[in-house]
Amino acid sequence: MKTFDLKAKRPLIISGPCSAETEEQTIETCKQIAATGMVDVLRAGIWKPRTKPGSFEGVGLKGLAWMSEARKETGLPFGLEVATAKHVEAALEFGADMLWIGARSTGNPFSVQEIADALKGTDITVLVKNPMTPDLDLWVGAVTRIRNAGIKNVGLIHRGFSAYGASLYRNNPMWHLAIEMRSRMPELPMICDPSHICGNRTYLQEVAQKSADLYYDGLILESHICPAKAWSDASQQVTPSDLETLLRSIVWRQSTADTPEFHDALAGLRRQIDQIDAELFELLSNRMRVSEQIGRVKKQNNVAVLQGGRWSSILDKAMAQAPQLGLSAEFLKTIMEAIHLESINLQNKIMNE
Repeated sequence: MKTFDLKAKRPLIISGPCSAETEEQTIETCKQIAATGMVDVLRAGIWKPRTKPGSFEGVGLKGLAWMSEARKETGLPFGLEVATAKHVEAALEFGADMLWIGARSTGNPFSVQEIADALKGTDITVLVKNPMTPDLDLWVGAVTRIRNAGIKNVGLIHRGFSAYGASLYRNNPMWHLAIEMRSRMPELPMICDPSHICGNRTYLQEVAQKSADLYYDGLILESHICPAKAWSDASQQVTPSDLETLLRSIVWRQSTADTPEFHDALAGLRRQIDQIDAELFELLSNRMRVSEQIGRVKKQNNVAVLQGGRWSSILDKAMAQAPQLGLSAEFLKTIMEAIHLESINLQNKIMNE
């Protein structure tokens, strides 16, 4: 088996139906996707890990035969998600060109190790999705287990993280965590999975473009010849025609520009940033010194650290200023909560000296 080189093309585009449902649906979808000329690797879910029993859990082995036929008819390689050693063995038997480990599996070191053991002695390309929980150590650990099995061509898939409560997305992207993961393993290509981040078609283009702006290496998007009738995740799939339109709309950024004008302009602006950062840190230091003084006054008068009404007033005032400052309310809230937490920690320390 020839290893699929993840770095041979940027952007690398992977697409296909969420699930292989029937032979006709699978092959026809793949043929229409291939006809766009925009896709490098075909995909389809063969085994579907479902939250609730009784849901459609994939067609199994016959789906691999359909994908093998789709590769033959389109000339495109195919990949799929695996969760057990038996999945790996079956995928290898049918000559899959690429495998990836799903979010549920990444979060379970026993599952990852089982997959890694089954991969020993092969040179197949393996992608590792982030775990469902925002735990980068689990993600790093899964990659390490796959590498320890001797797999050299490894990449990452950012598919968002599960979070409790209402959200714009099915899985919150938490871009800062993906950026941190790239800083930990900069040598690995990272593919964005807008389909699973969004959970719907509405925000696919927006999320895909943001990943391109952040210099991701490609996309994995779900496409179906008739999304409304899909047996799984109907709301996040697009037709091959809409897939082509979406992909043509994405502007892929370069890592740098090799012109003196660019470097001079960037250097000047970065010097401004450095100066502003220094001033910000000095102001924060001054603020915390005042918080320490407040803590001493509270201690002397046996008053609790947390004053809920005061905190609400500070936060409301900050939120009201967001539009005039040209800052998002979410950003201001995050900053103020971090400052508030540090202030509480300092005052607690004083209370218990």
